[in-house]
Amino acid sequence: MIYHIFISHSWSYGSNYSNLVKLLRQSSGFVFKDYSVPKDDPIHNANNDAQLRQAIRDQTGPCSVVIVLAGVYATYGKWMNEEIALAKTGFDKAKPTIAVRPRGNERISQTVRDAADRLVGWNTQSVVRAIREVVQ
Repeated sequence: MIYHIFISHSWSYGSNYSNLVKLLRQSSGFVFKDYSVPKDDPIHNANNDAQLRQAIRDQTGPCSVVIVLAGVYATYGKWMNEEIALAKTGFDKAKPTIAVRPRGNERISQTVRDAADRLVGWNTQSVVRAIREVVQ
């Protein structure tokens, strides 16, 4: 099975995103396609909020799970919050959401905690197990 994932993150903390992708690639037998928005993708050049919202919806549409880096900074990311809202209400069927607590973070965003179907620590086995549990 190939898992189609979207990782919601802030490019201000891009190393967390990159490290999570590396973590997922370390799992033997776990195959995934990453639909996350690349830093240099023209989606960031949308002319207005409606265009950006639609572009994010289009990007997350094929995904079977949304993963959110759950650091407190997520509370302040307008578009991270929009990605979470789209996952929950923007499609006929809500997309499961997994919150991953970045390594070293003790506190996490309450917004992310409330939206998450699973909250997991920063380790390969926990993240992969949660994805397999919520995607069926």
